[in-house]
Amino acid sequence: MLPLFRLADASDRLDAILARTATFSPEVDARVTAILDDVRQRGDAALLDATERFDGVRPAALRVPSSTLDAALAAMDDGLRAVIEEAIGNLRRFHEHQRERSWFVDDADGTILGQRIVPMERVGLYVPGGTAFYPSSMAMNAVPAQVAGVAEIAVVSPPQRDTGLPHALVLATARLLGLTHVYAVGGAQAVGALAFGTETIPAVDKITGPGNAYVASAKRQVFGRVAIDSIAGPSEIVVLADDTAHPTHIAADLLSQAEHDERASAILVTPSEPLARAVQAEVARFAETLPRRAILEKSLPDYGALVVTETLAEAVDVVNRLAPEHLEVLTAAPWDVLPKIRHAGAVFLGDASAEPVGDYFAGPNHVLPTGGTARYASALGVHDFVRRQSVIAYSDAALQKHGAKIARFAEAEGLDAHALSVNVRLRG
Repeated sequence: MLPLFRLADASDRLDAILARTATFSPEVDARVTAILDDVRQRGDAALLDATERFDGVRPAALRVPSSTLDAALAAMDDGLRAVIEEAIGNLRRFHEHQRERSWFVDDADGTILGQRIVPMERVGLYVPGGTAFYPSSMAMNAVPAQVAGVAEIAVVSPPQRDTGLPHALVLATARLLGLTHVYAVGGAQAVGALAFGTETIPAVDKITGPGNAYVASAKRQVFGRVAIDSIAGPSEIVVLADDTAHPTHIAADLLSQAEHDERASAILVTPSEPLARAVQAEVARFAETLPRRAILEKSLPDYGALVVTETLAEAVDVVNRLAPEHLEVLTAAPWDVLPKIRHAGAVFLGDASAEPVGDYFAGPNHVLPTGGTARYASALGVHDFVRRQSVIAYSDAALQKHGAKIARFAEAEGLDAHALSVNVRLRG
């Protein structure tokens, strides 16, 4: 089920894995364009019509009443509520460390230069609610926005056929997070509402959160009118291990990502062939018992790999080439390996740091770059919900000293009015 390659023979498999990106099709894009145009023209009516057509239900109202959020929280299992509350607390503590501060410098001539950190005013969070619903992702998107100081956070999530409301767990988690602007709408139409605004849903400055192909296409099409977090590809995990690692633990960790969908990727890179063989056997054993076996039987043979290298240094090079979303380092001295890791979305060090620890509870964000984009992209964080404003307060003395240089620079570029703007001040 999980094929083994020696490094010299692994190039084609690694290239195929790196080629995995968010998939788009002309048919999906065309349908999404029509949906977005309809939302822009007809507002709420288009949202209700599209929701009835695609989700099989016409919600009584788009906005979920606060009393419904309260009722969902009251009905939540107490044990689960305690776990989610603790996870939210961990998220807040971690993201508080990401706060940026405005700063200013005062030169001797009276010039003041600086940078202001200003939160976005309104953001929209997309929370899936069809075949899967992820309150953990809602928390991962909402908490950094709240820490950043975003004034209003809108949540959109598809209504369930039996209730006409988003999933009860989504509603309860929204209430735990203090989110009150919750709307029973999903799909491309929800993205359109957040981008363009309707009678009920105000337009936002940025849209974040995962979704299906229609949601991804819609986010891509509205980008520019609003900001987006990313176009996420299939999930992925790489485990970097030596012969001190536990094969059963590695097998379970690989399966934890491979079960997401048929294009998910799970890779072990190790200089130990006995470890790779043992992991291969454990993966096959576990997969027989897992409910998502049908998914595993596609993702593992197509996008999984056990890559055996000659040395640990070679294994590190493979990891940096893959730039994985999740990287586990299960070696004798993982902290010694960490400085050599240049490209990874999140790094999990040591056997106790299983990937689900970060998915749900530890505190760092689980919204991570996929498809090799960890070469230049980072985890979602507070920085994604603020703007940096440059501040220039030039003094008269500084303008007199440097004005002629500025004007000369402008003239060299053929922008004479730029030069004029400075020169009229120099002439008094």
